[in-house]
Amino acid sequence: MATCVMQSLGCEVAALNTVQFSNHLGYGQAKGTRATAQEITDLYAGLQDSDLSSFQMMLSGYLPGAASVEAVGAIARDLKYKATMEPGEFFWVLDPVMGDNGKLYVAEDVPPAYKSLIRDADLILPNQFEAETLSGVKIVDMETLKEAIVTLHEEYRIPHIVVTSITLPALGELPSLSVVGSTFTSKAEPRIFEIKIPAIDCFFSGTGDMFAALMLVRLREAVHTIEGLVKTKSWVSGDEVEATELPLAKACEKVLASMHEVLTRTKVSRDAELEKYKGVDWEGDEKKKRVVESKAAEVRLIRNLDCLRHPDVKFRAERFP
Repeated sequence: MATCVMQSLGCEVAALNTVQFSNHLGYGQAKGTRATAQEITDLYAGLQDSDLSSFQMMLSGYLPGAASVEAVGAIARDLKYKATMEPGEFFWVLDPVMGDNGKLYVAEDVPPAYKSLIRDADLILPNQFEAETLSGVKIVDMETLKEAIVTLHEEYRIPHIVVTSITLPALGELPSLSVVGSTFTSKAEPRIFEIKIPAIDCFFSGTGDMFAALMLVRLREAVHTIEGLVKTKSWVSGDEVEATELPLAKACEKVLASMHEVLTRTKVSRDAELEKYKGVDWEGDEKKKRVVESKAAEVRLIRNLDCLRHPDVKFRAERFP
């Protein structure tokens, strides 16, 4: 998903796959293998040997264990070190995939590995549960959400943070999701914005990868519209820039516009597909039912590339309460 999105938007991508699965896990079953830390390290070494390791940005997502987290961290640190004398020349987007809805779906040793790593990232993209896990703050309302973001800025010195899939009662009566982001100031103080989007009543797999890939592209695009910012460490805007005018906020607006349109169209196709099974008695065959529903809800990405390339921005960043 992530590689396809980035390539569709013009990026030259070197993909180091951390898993090789027959299908995503939304089906409840899969065949395949997970890459070991040594295999990940060897792939990067091969790129170096062939003089193919001059990267401007890096996106890391699901990693199967603590050793893999550390291996990817070593790659990122090497690339950051190479760019030491050229601020802004390398930017690391880290999606700390660990779990959701209050549950871990990785090994217990993965969260501590991420905690030792995230201070080297330029932008992290945790969901609500992952933000809680990394910050140690239970998010139950707007104040605790802000506390979690402040903790990540101050304790780990992470310049940019976007927390996804936020569902809090205070966010409104209509079913909705919220994305909350922040770029810190020169004093590590937060500049927090919020974007609310209507919830789509459907479970999709792969949307985290899609969001992360779009963020990488759209943030770089937004940064390049501001003179000199791309040559600034971690692309941190001056303190005079308001939260809603941050490149991070502008990037999020485009990302969410693309995603909402793609997923809305996917939901229409999914509903039409499931109509074929209307009236089917699934009793005793829950496995088949899950397979049918998962297949129907596969994200229609390729046939909707226009949504990625030309998003119609409808959801704007607002100042955080």
